[in-house]
Amino acid sequence: MRISYNKLWKLLIDKNMNKNDLKQASGVSSASIAKLGKGDNITTDVLLKICETLNVHLEDIMETIDD
Repeated sequence: MRISYNKLWKLLIDKNMNKNDLKQASGVSSASIAKLGKGDNITTDVLLKICETLNVHLEDIMETIDD
């Protein structure tokens, strides 16, 4: 089982934002954005910052996928 952030990328498209816009708005580091892009593990603090910035819940930006 793994985590997918495809919901986050679709949400950014819907909001006419790119990864750099998200980084600037949320204060998340570029390293964390890169980890999200690769589907790597990321801290819940970073995920919560993103959720607060976009005014969404965790389930709106990520999901689990069976391998």
